Amino acid sequence: MIPSTHAAPPRPRCRRRLELPPTLFADAGYDAVALPERHGRQVMELLPRSGCVYSAAGRWWWIVPPRSDCGLNWPAMALYSVGAVVTGGSWRADPEDEAPRLIHRPEGTVPYTHPLVLHIAVCAVAGIPPTWPG
Repeated sequence: MIPSTHAAPPRPRCRRRLELPPTLFADAGYDAVALPERHGRQVMELLPRSGCVYSAAGRWWWIVPPRSDCGLNWPAMALYSVGAVVTGGSWRADPEDEAPRLIHRPEGTVPYTHPLVLHIAVCAVAGIPPTWPG
């Protein structure tokens, strides 16, 4: 028998929406902005207040109001997710292993990080000046 030279199929990538804790409210909906995990702590230290922050798929995800991508040029290292949908590993195979987890919970009932302040902090960590479409 000739051994197969084909690589194993890639693990299925799952999509999952970041779910807010039940005591926090986002009646208008919410989106998310992600950064590589290695930059997450730096951005957190620059923010005067942060809403919900999750760790998933090697990134930190900040909950922001819907359409927080309008009027902001997010740096290339940032990933914007409409509806806060995260694509990650094989959560179906082992949901507890790689499932998004809440790593910061805000005081009060508002889950959002202010997008403009987050944008400025992300730009600072990226080493670029904040820019807005002109």
